[in-house]
Amino acid sequence: MESHKKIALVTGAAQGIGLAIAERLAKDGALVVLTDMLSDKLEQETYRLKEQGLLAEYMELDVSNESNVKNVISTISDRYERLDILVNNAGISPKVNGVRTKIIDTSLEEWNKVLQVNLTGAFLCTREALPLMISNNWGRVVNMASQAARTFSRVSGTHYAASKSGLIAFTRNLAAEYGTHGITANCIAPGRIITPMAAVVSQEKNLEFAKLSAVGRLGTTGEVAAAVSFLCSEEAGYITGSTLDVNGGTFMN
Repeated sequence: MESHKKIALVTGAAQGIGLAIAERLAKDGALVVLTDMLSDKLEQETYRLKEQGLLAEYMELDVSNESNVKNVISTISDRYERLDILVNNAGISPKVNGVRTKIIDTSLEEWNKVLQVNLTGAFLCTREALPLMISNNWGRVVNMASQAARTFSRVSGTHYAASKSGLIAFTRNLAAEYGTHGITANCIAPGRIITPMAAVVSQEKNLEFAKLSAVGRLGTTGEVAAAVSFLCSEEAGYITGSTLDVNGGTFMN
């Protein structure tokens, strides 16, 4: 591996937005570590990228498990002695028959699980990655928030919205604390994107979202990946602490 090659870690990369981001960063020239809960799809997609001549590998990662996070980052450190890009994309959004659970019906167990994965998971991965970025005086952290963190969501539950709102606040503080080390931290807040997660909701509901969009359609994973690619570039070095809405105009701030 060339010493100047950027090393990127993407969580929740087995499918959907995470996979699109991993593929885009690999096409940008980075060596990408795809992480997710271990599955045949994670292995197959990594192999597919490698067949295209891209630099990719996979590691099993439960972002809510502190020791697992430490082990993965330690492995990357031992193997490459650097980590330049971290995309905290892993997330869950539990529903019942495709419908959000109201607050009164939400169990503490489900509430805690959503926050552990969506918010604490990003904190753990970032905390462990920071020393490698600081030592290189360069880093890009992109956290996957959501339109649900920007305005009321008729699809996502309150626990999901709270976790994603917390992620935006976490990102601002991260940006302020480590900007002088050449590290930027930003959020992407996708609207309705065509993903396996979106498929859990009825087609009628997704069509409603398409009609609400200023561009008259749902977004694609590639469009989200393009935004991440820019925020991870050298050209985006003066952008930090920001939240970029990728929602086709369904929410305008």
